[in-house]
Amino acid sequence: MWFDRVALGLATVLAASPACADSPRYHLGRSPTQAEIDAWNIDVRADGQGLPPGHGSVAEGRSIFAETCAACHGDKGRGGLADPLAGGFGTLSQPNPVRTVGSYWPYAPTLFDFIRRAMPFNAPESLDDNQVYAVSAYVLSLNGIVSDDAVLDGTSLPKIAMPNRNGFITQDPRPDIPVPLHK
Repeated sequence: MWFDRVALGLATVLAASPACADSPRYHLGRSPTQAEIDAWNIDVRADGQGLPPGHGSVAEGRSIFAETCAACHGDKGRGGLADPLAGGFGTLSQPNPVRTVGSYWPYAPTLFDFIRRAMPFNAPESLDDNQVYAVSAYVLSLNGIVSDDAVLDGTSLPKIAMPNRNGFITQDPRPDIPVPLHK
């Protein structure tokens, strides 16, 4: 019966918890290595903590974007099969806002984080860190946030003041949980 399997699974989990230290141990699994932990620990916070070494230019990003992003996001990030990445300025208070990197996102490092972990859609995590910096630079340039000759890295990216940085308030003590002011 399925209930018996769930109960057995729950008992196994509880037996492995610190609260049940005196309970029998089943020696299932092993502790992860530091390399395994590092491979999973790839998030980048809004303040830039977690950004890896590397750098990328707008020019490099333009080429990578054309190859890996434009099919979904359209030429120059104006939209296609997927949402637009550029434009939308001044629309957030309208009934149908256009939420783009330039109009909506409050922190530039979160752009790096999203591209690194989720893009391209058909092959997430396939871009190396230099390519992610380059695509981030290109998308920010499409929105007029950085110049066409910009080169971004772990030091410069967190210093970028996004246009909607003050459009979010933080009601949560965790810095990575912004709450939008706009509905």
